[in-house]
Amino acid sequence: MTAPGRLRLDASSRLAGGNGHPHNGAHSPSYPGTFFEYRSEKGDPVDVLVLNADLGPLHRVSFRHAMRMLVRRVAEVHEAHPGRLVGPYPAPRVLRLVTYVVTRWRHSRGPAWSRPGVLVRDGRCCGYCGRQASTVDHVLPRSRGGANTWTNTVAACGPCNHRKGDRTPSEARMPLRFVPAVPTWSVFAV
Repeated sequence: MTAPGRLRLDASSRLAGGNGHPHNGAHSPSYPGTFFEYRSEKGDPVDVLVLNADLGPLHRVSFRHAMRMLVRRVAEVHEAHPGRLVGPYPAPRVLRLVTYVVTRWRHSRGPAWSRPGVLVRDGRCCGYCGRQASTVDHVLPRSRGGANTWTNTVAACGPCNHRKGDRTPSEARMPLRFVPAVPTWSVFAV
């Protein structure tokens, strides 16, 4: 058991071999820490923040992906977990890219439409009744020319989506609880 807030090694992500090696060979050497994943005290996988070369935040990656970035030398450890090593590398909390990545294009326009994006934008809350949403409904049905756009889709629970069917909200007498809008990138920030 580790102290609260500390990381622990978890063997659940080991590959096929019983000794942690990816091959099943009985005489394969053991590589401690190589096929492990760091997990928080709650058991959640630890994400690593990736910074651009100018120290601007880019995104988060899994611990395993972060280790691959270190091995390929596309990133360096900016901040590490104290006293934790994975092979010759300190266990990273924050990585900094070696070369600058231009990201203007990403933020110049809003995010592209996607079903998971609609669910995140609406907080997985049904646009008709407010319950937990698991599907996406088209305000103007696709059969009537409705497109997959941010302003024409809302998150919906199964019963409301089925009840509305191939009608508009006014025809189905199911008013929307909010007007769907194009989200900003900040909605998707972790």
